[in-house]
Amino acid sequence: MSTVAPALGTFTFRPVDPSPTSGGETPSDAELLHGWITHPKAAFWMMQDAELHDVEREYMAIAAAEHHHAFLGLHDGEPAFLMERYDPSKVELVGLYEPLPGDVGMHFLVAPTDTPVHGFTRAVIIAVMRELFADPATRRVVVEPDVSNKAVHALNEAVGFVPEREIQKPEKKALLSFCTREQFEAAVREEAR
Repeated sequence: MSTVAPALGTFTFRPVDPSPTSGGETPSDAELLHGWITHPKAAFWMMQDAELHDVEREYMAIAAAEHHHAFLGLHDGEPAFLMERYDPSKVELVGLYEPLPGDVGMHFLVAPTDTPVHGFTRAVIIAVMRELFADPATRRVVVEPDVSNKAVHALNEAVGFVPEREIQKPEKKALLSFCTREQFEAAVREEAR
């Protein structure tokens, strides 16, 4: 599925190819992701000290996982962001909340840039949500960002997420938040006005 954002271009998705680096002119997905997740702007991704082989291993594990999937987000055909979707009843949030049928967990990361475009990150999260809700089985998206990540809380709220409560995960204190299909559609309609 693709999403067209007026004045910003087209967003599409493809599975991350976690194959080890080839040494070619075009960077592998693992090389791209390594640069993104170790950048200071990605501090909340908690992989600042990761080596390339760590990233390859992490995304090979995700590629082999039944309940966790990683996608490279493309902006007008060029890699620009990462989206992960997971089954929160099987990974990430097991025992931390009561899952409902149709729940889908999500993480996203926009590639760092020296030339930010106003509205780009918001367009990315809208594209991510549209991609998740394109699956008719998805009824609600679940996120668990770090409680101190105020920027992502604002983005989440802008697309319809409602915080429920703070939870303690092994790696962080997180703000458990939910967004139904109806909440997302209402938020996007409101923003379009």
